[in-house]
Amino acid sequence: MIVVCGEALMDMIRNADGTQQAMPGGGPFNTARALARLGVPTAFLGRLSTDTSGQELAALLAADGVSLELASTGPEPTTIAVADLDRDGLAEYDFLVDGTSAPNLAPSAVPEHLAADVDAIHIGTLGLILEPMASTLAEFALRERAGRLLMIDPNVRPGLVDESYRDRLNSLIRASTVVKASDRDLTWLYPDRDYAAAAADLLGQGVSVVVVTLGADGAFGAHRDLRVRVAAPPVEVVDTIGAGDAFGAGILAWLHDHHLIGASLVLSRDQLRSALDYACLVASLTVARAGADPPWKRELIPA
Repeated sequence: MIVVCGEALMDMIRNADGTQQAMPGGGPFNTARALARLGVPTAFLGRLSTDTSGQELAALLAADGVSLELASTGPEPTTIAVADLDRDGLAEYDFLVDGTSAPNLAPSAVPEHLAADVDAIHIGTLGLILEPMASTLAEFALRERAGRLLMIDPNVRPGLVDESYRDRLNSLIRASTVVKASDRDLTWLYPDRDYAAAAADLLGQGVSVVVVTLGADGAFGAHRDLRVRVAAPPVEVVDTIGAGDAFGAGILAWLHDHHLIGASLVLSRDQLRSALDYACLVASLTVARAGADPPWKRELIPA
């Protein structure tokens, strides 16, 4: 079982042609759905609103096979992300968070201990930023990581971070088994280095595997003395919403399918390449359709 921690929200998407539509989203929400669709036992740990949008988010998670046993609910309105799409399908976000559901994950809403069948924890995006959710999840992950794979996806949102964010993120990175980041995330974290040098620094902090998404240029992986670069499958991009989340889910799903999930992670060059190729395929199918609509396992070639 993989527990995905963080926010579920509604994306209000403003297209380049002036049209607007509401779609379910949030990095951890997307990741949980992608993992479940890829056949991985998955639970979502986050706060959902009892309003109509919150009920829709819960129903979608359940329909995809995600357990809601660890989720909590409350009367706060659903958190909203306003996404502006350019003509290439690239998204920029603004967030409406004050008084909404996702940030209000308090320590009392998380379990005192995870079940023995949980072998991995994933935290990302606003789950690392918004309070009290961020502090709740950081404390929870550091307490529960022993014997488990911990994956962190910074998915940095510069307009929301405060002075405590970098310290919190760095402490979680040092405790992580896998860090999945975009090249833009690493530019924010390490403005004076390229992504390969930044990945090497993260390995030096104790991270086992660093995977970096490079958009249409594919992905890069670093593990011990291995450095692997793979190309992305060519697709016609509809939009990039949820692509990074799908990629991260693809990495975890590949590890799950090959019985490699654990706190101690050792990969060969071929295994690292195969994991990156699989994750790129999952992401490419996601960007080929509107919104964060990750593929089902049956849509992919065998891992």
